[in-house]
Amino acid sequence: MTAGTRPASADLAVGQEVARRTVTVDRARLVRYAGASGDFNPIHWNERVATSVGLPGVIAHGMWTMGAAAAVVEDWAGDPGAVVDYRTRFTRPVPVPDPGEAAVEVVATVGALDVEAGTVRIDLTVSVEGVRVLGKAQAVVRLV
Repeated sequence: MTAGTRPASADLAVGQEVARRTVTVDRARLVRYAGASGDFNPIHWNERVATSVGLPGVIAHGMWTMGAAAAVVEDWAGDPGAVVDYRTRFTRPVPVPDPGEAAVEVVATVGALDVEAGTVRIDLTVSVEGVRVLGKAQAVVRLV
C-alpha cells in the first residue's frame, strides 16, 4: 500500500500482518518528549532516581511508547483520523541505555473485521528484546 492509500476490507484477513516497524528511542529523545509533553518525572532522565525506585534504569515514557505504536497503525491506515479507538495496558517499562538506544518492535495484525461497521481491529504486539511492553494493544480503524 502506498502512502495516503486507505486499506479496504476486501484486501484484509484476520491474522494478516499489515505492518511491522522498529522504533528507536534514546535519552535525547526522552528529554525532547518530556519538554513536549510536560512530563518531567526524573525516572525518564535521571539514572539515580530511576534505580532508587526499583527500575532497571531510565525508562521511556509510557505515553511515548503508546504513541510510537499508534503511529505504525496511523501510517498503515493512511490517515491518522481513521483510527477511531486505541487502547492498551502498560505491562513492562522500556529501559533506555546510556549510551545507546532501546529498539521497540511493533507488529500490527488484523484481529477482527466488521464489514457492516466498516472497521478493522488491529492487534499490536509491542516488545523490546522479545519481551512485550504493552499488553492488549488494539486500534480500531475506519476503512474505505
